Amino acid sequence: MHVHSFDPIADHRAHVLILGSMPGKASLAAHQYYAHPRNLFWPLVGEILGFDPTASYHERTRCLLRAGVALWDVLETCTRTSSLDSDIVESSIEVNDLPAFLADHSKIERIVFNGAKAEHSFLRYVLPKLEESERYALLRVPSTSPANASIPRAKKLAAWRAALTWDARTRPNRARPGARPPR
Repeated sequence: MHVHSFDPIADHRAHVLILGSMPGKASLAAHQYYAHPRNLFWPLVGEILGFDPTASYHERTRCLLRAGVALWDVLETCTRTSSLDSDIVESSIEVNDLPAFLADHSKIERIVFNGAKAEHSFLRYVLPKLEESERYALLRVPSTSPANASIPRAKKLAAWRAALTWDARTRPNRARPGARPPR
């Protein structure tokens, strides 16, 4: 099945960009990011940023924007047989225009990858096209997908909290691809 991602959720206040790979079937059907009822994205981010993860989708996205967080996917379109990132046909991948997005959202300094596929796709398809790639802290956190159930919720929460509250400007060295925020 050939699938397409959503438009980004972002405004001029964004200083953090969370990138997934591609919305799953439940999200595509609901036309909402992270709509699967067992996906931990909204519960974790709601707890960290202090909003109700059961609020309406519109209210949750407004809370992200108020917190300076943008949300998008690395992939614009791809072919896959299920919601699993491992089922994405690599030769079918087309990526979103992240270089243009980042140029238009110049306050973004940290890019947080929701899982390994988002990070891998960004490093392979996007990073080589960025002119000032060293200005971004690149951090991968454990995927919030229900398919990533082997990592306990508390461990995911700690990693997400560190990534979303880490101020890269106070660190002497920028994060490298795959780097983890300090614990």
